[in-house]
Amino acid sequence: MDTAFTAEQDEIRRTLRELLAARDPGHPGGAPATPDGYDTALWHRLAQELGLPGLALPKEYGGGGRGPAELAVALEETGRALLPSPLLATAVLAAPLILALGTAEQRAALLPPLAAGELTAALAVPGGSLPTALGLTGDLTGGAWAGGGRAGGVQARPAGGDGGWRLYGEAAQVLDGHSAGLLLIAAHTGGFPRSRTLLFLVRTDGPEPPAGLVRTRQTSLDATRPLARVQLRDTEAELLGADDTVDALAALAATGRTAAVALAAEAAGAAASALERTVDDVGERERSGRVAGAFQAARLRLADVYVRVRTARSAAYYAASDPETGGLALAQALEALRLAAAEGVQSHGGTGCASEGEARLYFNRAASDELLLGPVQLLRDHAAQRAGLFGAERQGGAERQGGAERQGGAAGHGPAGRVAV
Repeated sequence: MDTAFTAEQDEIRRTLRELLAARDPGHPGGAPATPDGYDTALWHRLAQELGLPGLALPKEYGGGGRGPAELAVALEETGRALLPSPLLATAVLAAPLILALGTAEQRAALLPPLAAGELTAALAVPGGSLPTALGLTGDLTGGAWAGGGRAGGVQARPAGGDGGWRLYGEAAQVLDGHSAGLLLIAAHTGGFPRSRTLLFLVRTDGPEPPAGLVRTRQTSLDATRPLARVQLRDTEAELLGADDTVDALAALAATGRTAAVALAAEAAGAAASALERTVDDVGERERSGRVAGAFQAARLRLADVYVRVRTARSAAYYAASDPETGGLALAQALEALRLAAAEGVQSHGGTGCASEGEARLYFNRAASDELLLGPVQLLRDHAAQRAGLFGAERQGGAERQGGAERQGGAAGHGPAGRVAV
């Protein structure tokens, strides 16, 4: 699929690429040594000049009113530059949940500063289970990933009769959790028999941190993906939504579908940039008295990676028009990034030393993304289960015999028949 971009989308791409190309430091993945883990001046410039944090938010909240395709274009460019920023945590994960579940007061208070880049946010889910919490690699039913009402995870209980809540527990591997001014925390309440998952707001941008909240930045494989451990010890929180009947799991699943599109575009952009740099390198460096790119084996490997990268990019933009395919697009993009990054390292001799420079940065991004968002085989497996592709094969013998009748009778009718054809 070759996507025909609009003039506006091309302008977003051109402007963002020029701005990121001129940034300091001048190489990809240059994470500044700041407490936040990103260049705050650049972040505010992206917000003021391009409206990047609010690109997909409604105009009534100060956003750009754009759709998944425009956000995918922006993420593809930030992926190419391995840009360290809170864009993913704020605009892709947190803001859509506030828009979907928040009360009118909560949306009016939180979305405008998020769109303006004045406030950043992070989604904290227990157990390091972000892809499961977003419905990308597992079933959200029951919310066992968040503690399931038993010990572990994050638990919530009402705090008296004032409508407030108290949180207790821990969430590890929270993307940008150490620096976000707003935390969206998935927690269980109601005890084991009636346990349900809800989302809670904890503001951390005040003069003093909330009582009982401890945030610790963790060492990350990819310095452009800062992660934190968030600990809650009877911490005061506000329920996201009007009451505890809101369907947080449905909102998480919907956010997961749109987030997968943006993440796929970002990974495809990183893969394309890694491949371009590898092609430039093998075209200049000599090996055994010949230019490395002159060897047929090297050219065939690069051609294979090129096909994978282009296919992943097409899948990402197809998913922008059909978010139901986002999980498959994300799996394809993560795999393409892994292959492109590995080829870049291999072209330098595969030594793993510092002289590999930029290739190592892309390899770190590929590895950390699959740990944080994958793995690829689970993304594909869950997408296949949702589509019902392997339902009959995974059931017992008697059910396999009657599977055709239950799914439409004769071959060629119903989902099973269409797959067989």
